[in-house]
Amino acid sequence: MGVMGLEEEEDFYDEEQLDGSPDEEGKMGKRKGTVVSLHTQRQVQVVLSEPSSYEEVQEIADNLKNHRPVIVNLEKADADLAQRVIDFMSGTTYALGGSMQKVGKNIFLFVPNNIDIANDLKEQVREKGIFSIFQS
Repeated sequence: MGVMGLEEEEDFYDEEQLDGSPDEEGKMGKRKGTVVSLHTQRQVQVVLSEPSSYEEVQEIADNLKNHRPVIVNLEKADADLAQRVIDFMSGTTYALGGSMQKVGKNIFLFVPNNIDIANDLKEQVREKGIFSIFQS
C-alpha cells in the first residue's frame, strides 16, 4: 500500500477511460474519491439478477461495487433466501453510499452512489413497472 492509500486510487483510475487531457488527469490525481464526468458517452449497464442461492449474492454486490445498477428479482426465491439477499445488498448499498428502491413485489433496484433515483422515476416504476423505464 502506498502513502495515504494512493495505490488503491491509482488502480481505480486505471479502469476509468480518460480523454488524455492534462487538466482532467491533474484533477483526478488531486481529489480523493470517485470522479464522474457529466458529459461522458459511456453507457450504463443495468444488471438483472434472479438469485436462486445465497452464493450468488457476492457476484450481485460486485456489480454494484463496479458502479452498475442492479435489479434483483426475488419473486421466485423462498422467504429465507430473499431476506438474506436483501440484508446483504442493503448493507453493501449503504457501505458504498448508494440507494435502494423497492420497485415491485419482491423486486428491488440497487444503485451506486453515482446514480440517483429520481422521484418521477419512482412514480413511473410504481405505476407501470420497472421495465417501463426502458421503453421509449
